[in-house]
Amino acid sequence: MMETEQFILHENDWLPNNERLPVLLYRGVVNAEGKKAAERFERMFADHGWPPQWRDTIFDYDHYHSTAHEALGVATGYGTLLLGGPGGREVEVRAGDALILPVGVGHRRIEVSDDFMVVGAYPRDHDWDICREAPNDETRRRMRTLAIPDEDPVAGRSGPLRERWQPNR
Repeated sequence: MMETEQFILHENDWLPNNERLPVLLYRGVVNAEGKKAAERFERMFADHGWPPQWRDTIFDYDHYHSTAHEALGVATGYGTLLLGGPGGREVEVRAGDALILPVGVGHRRIEVSDDFMVVGAYPRDHDWDICREAPNDETRRRMRTLAIPDEDPVAGRSGPLRERWQPNR
């Protein structure tokens, strides 16, 4: 059984965050580093309907996605991320951890190791965007009505996402 943390982030400053769906943080999902870890995250995410889109770091500025939920698998290194915007929640992550961000959750890197690399994935048929300003009414409507994925990108059909991300919460 993998260790999973969850928490809700409320609207903060110009970042909408998500008051309905919790952020999910999985510790020690992959027991490898580097290329092998990246490949394992990519395979796991793809097998659960979250095709991987990129390998890189996380931007050093606050942003959120209004058109997709996001899965992040830390393949190498370690770092501190800020979730939820200014004064938000600082989260320590290291190789092997995975983070699932519901639509609207602000995030950025604060400080990371030189070798910090993340695999990014989004639910199938979700095109992601990068938002750096407060959402308008249309953006808020889109985020509220975005479908909950059929599978947890880490654990599949019976994972924490399916248990904790409920449409009517």
